[in-house]
Amino acid sequence: MTKKILILPGDGIGPEIVAQAEKVLAYLIAERGLKVELDHGLLGGCAVDATGVPLPDETLVKAKESAAVLLGAVGGPKWEAIDRPLRPERGLLAIRSALGLFGNLRPAVLFPQLAAASSLKEEYVSNLDIMIVRELTGGIYFGEPRGIRTLDDGQREGFNTLVYSENEIERIARVAFDVAGKRQGRVCSVDKANVLEATELWREVVTEIAKDYPDIELEHMYVDNAAMQLVRTPKQFDVILTTNLFGDVLSDLASMLTGSIGMLPSASLASDGSGMYEPIHGSAPDIAGQDVANPLATILSLSMLLRYSLVEVQLADHIEQAVSQVLTDGLRTKDIHSVDTQCVGTDAMGDAVVKALSSLS
Repeated sequence: MTKKILILPGDGIGPEIVAQAEKVLAYLIAERGLKVELDHGLLGGCAVDATGVPLPDETLVKAKESAAVLLGAVGGPKWEAIDRPLRPERGLLAIRSALGLFGNLRPAVLFPQLAAASSLKEEYVSNLDIMIVRELTGGIYFGEPRGIRTLDDGQREGFNTLVYSENEIERIARVAFDVAGKRQGRVCSVDKANVLEATELWREVVTEIAKDYPDIELEHMYVDNAAMQLVRTPKQFDVILTTNLFGDVLSDLASMLTGSIGMLPSASLASDGSGMYEPIHGSAPDIAGQDVANPLATILSLSMLLRYSLVEVQLADHIEQAVSQVLTDGLRTKDIHSVDTQCVGTDAMGDAVVKALSSLS
């Protein structure tokens, strides 16, 4: 059966990096018999410019009809001064909520060819393979009330609400335990239970759910300690389970352990297996249009799309092998280039991945 994939290039470098993933998709459709139907839509700043809103109704309708969404990146300084509800990031949060994408998987995997590019010594990061499981549709990013108000003394005050229900915690905890069951069998739940009541409940619920997974080892860690431990001894972690805010911060920190934020994909999953897939980096408008952006995180996001939403495991494996091969061949974009490698542009890197993919049976 043919499944639909919605492609949302977004802003900044988004169109450039998504174009490279589309090259891979075109090859898989033409040469590997992948049965998918592609569609395109607007999300973010480009949608604001074209329609006046960051998430047009047409885009949301297409997304709900699709098995998966492939997203580039959204936002940029151009839209920072507009009303908050119209900012590009609000469209991203809205589509995540509307599609029920509560489970965010963010792998931090170091390709051995990039060990020298890590910010840590090679012995600390060799064979690094961490999966961060981030709750994505709750917490302080969505909690109400929120806003900016003027107090009686004329001072302005910004406020947000951190709130989690038992059901929200339980469903993301089960995702983490299920993922750990296919890996090394260890979950570290990260919270701030000594200060925040919402994460005190988080710890209680995660501990209770762990009883259903007797083969999984559960550890709890405060977020400040977790940040320190990621830099100190990152290989102690297998699966990190955490909240929306903490996951946002820790996954970016973990990206530098792998050499570049340009190497890390992500998957945001709904309960029915549909999902949205995107690199974890931003829109980088300062380098947009210069053919220097690293498309590998987007191509690896496509691999996750095939693995989780389309269940095309072999094709997903082949994409990852192709990415590994171009790195072995010494090809690097500017962000991961060193004196003994060949620096190539965005477009050339996409071509190289397709060439490597074509050599795999």
